[in-house]
Amino acid sequence: MIILSVLLADQVVKVLVKTNMTLGQNIPVFGDWFIIHFTENAGMAFGIEFAGSYGKLILSIFRIVAVVFIGAYLAQIVKKDAHTGLIASVSLILAGALGNIIDSAFYGMIFSESYFNQVAVAFPETGGYASFLHGKVVDMLYFPVIQCDLPSWVPFWGGKDFIFFRPVFNLADSSITTGVAILLVFQKRFFTPHTDTGNPDAETDNPQQSAEN
Repeated sequence: MIILSVLLADQVVKVLVKTNMTLGQNIPVFGDWFIIHFTENAGMAFGIEFAGSYGKLILSIFRIVAVVFIGAYLAQIVKKDAHTGLIASVSLILAGALGNIIDSAFYGMIFSESYFNQVAVAFPETGGYASFLHGKVVDMLYFPVIQCDLPSWVPFWGGKDFIFFRPVFNLADSSITTGVAILLVFQKRFFTPHTDTGNPDAETDNPQQSAEN
C-alpha cells in the first residue's frame, strides 16, 4: 500500500505539472515559502546533474539495478516478519526510486519537450522528446523558506544571495529521503533482536519466582 500510494501520488502530480505548466513557471502555494516550480533534470535527486547522454544511461541502469536489489531485500524482510518500521521505510525508498525510474524510462517517449513558452503534450504525433531511459525527471516542489544576502564576513558565501532550501524536488525524492531518515533514526530499534522479557505470561512460568513476588 505504501509503494502504490507513493507511486500514484508522485505520477499524478508529475503528469499534471508536465501537461499544464510551462518550464520555469511558478505557482505560489504559501507565499514565498512554498512554490510549485516546474523544472526538469536529467540527473539524480534534487536536481543534481549526471553529465552527458552516456552518463544519463548509466544512471538509469544503476537505478534499475538498485531497485531490483531493494525489492529483493524488501521481500526478504517481509518473509522474516521484520519490524514494521523497517518494512515501511524500505518501502518508501523503493517507491521513490521507482517513481523517478518511470520518468527516466518512459517520459521521453510519452511527452513532447517542455519549453518556457509552451506546455508539453502527451503522445505527440511526432513522437516524444527522447528515447527509452533518456527521459527527464519532473521536479516541482520548491521551499525557499529563507532568502537573504549573507554578510561579507561569512566564509565562502559572504556577500552572496542565500536561499534555503534551494533544490527543487518531487514526491519521489521526498519518499526516498523520508525512508532513509527513518532508517537512520530508528536503526537500533529496527535491527535489535526481539525478546519476550516484557511478556507477563513469561513471569508466571516459574512458580517459585511467582511465590517470591
